Amino acid sequence: MDKKHIGNDFDDFLRDEGILDEAEAVATKRVIAYQLAQEMERANISQSELARRMKTSRSSVERLLDPANPSVTLVTLERAASAIGKRLKVQLTT
Repeated sequence: MDKKHIGNDFDDFLRDEGILDEAEAVATKRVIAYQLAQEMERANISQSELARRMKTSRSSVERLLDPANPSVTLVTLERAASAIGKRLKVQLTT
């Protein structure tokens, strides 16, 4: 058994493997996709309706809501938030 990472936290492990930034980006995208889906459900907004409000295709909305697809721009996230009556807040933290 490799004891290289015993005593380190999970972030240290991901950093050592060179995948911390990617893992954090995927996790952030999953949270935002979940929040968008929850707000859509609360407001009874379908994917088709969100696409209409965003002036985009339903397939683009499907990609936006796909938690495994991290390739979404801030502009797209902002448009989606606005389309459901919310604002996107992005901030740097330590």
